[in-house]
Amino acid sequence: MTGMLLEVSGVSVTFDGFRAINNLSFQIGRAEMRAIIGPNGAGKTTFMDIVTGKTRPDTGTVVWGEKNQSLLKLSESQIARAGIGRKFQRPTVFEDQTVEENLGMALKEDRRPFAVLLSRPTRATAERIAELAAEIGLSEHLPRKAGELSHGQKQWLEIGMLLAQDPRLLLVDEPAAGMTPAERDHTTAILREAAKTRAVVVVEHDMDFVRKLNCKVTVLHEGRVLAEGSLDHVTSNQDVIDVYLGR
Repeated sequence: MTGMLLEVSGVSVTFDGFRAINNLSFQIGRAEMRAIIGPNGAGKTTFMDIVTGKTRPDTGTVVWGEKNQSLLKLSESQIARAGIGRKFQRPTVFEDQTVEENLGMALKEDRRPFAVLLSRPTRATAERIAELAAEIGLSEHLPRKAGELSHGQKQWLEIGMLLAQDPRLLLVDEPAAGMTPAERDHTTAILREAAKTRAVVVVEHDMDFVRKLNCKVTVLHEGRVLAEGSLDHVTSNQDVIDVYLGR
């Protein structure tokens, strides 16, 4: 696994006779941006479920980090602590709390209820919150309640909350959905900046958004890798055109 952060090998999983993942194998580097595309039912969400421990495969291995640790032996919470963060399509922020409070809660190492309630902000915490807010473009919105933010701003806040936990791998599900063109551009900038220091995997249907990410693309079909390479490379692949782009 030299240079690799995550290696998925020969993974298959079946649900009620339907093979959602079929002998899937691919690798993610330690600091790279990767886009995953494919038709509905291709296995994109199931792949993320497997990596985060929500779904256990029938066969195969999922190996993580320099110590070649098996993620299949870890719980969802252990996988999160190991450095894997996941952002779902719909933002899940604490709408009655301010942007600052949302980021602060994400920073807490001890997340037991009483520990969070009794904690007091430190200078280092305030500085880190300010850094995160600047990174996601919400510096001017720190005092606002999250529920007052636009859809795109809520997405950025959730990305910031994940970055607050300093993940080594960030899995992001359809971040461009429902965004204005300007919001999509800003989201691209946030993710590309994050990918300079960690692995970022984006599942997306919006080809214009994928093109702006300017990264390696993996095309899934029927639970396996159909094609891989630049966006121009995979979109000129006849198999990809037949099963995905031609629809």
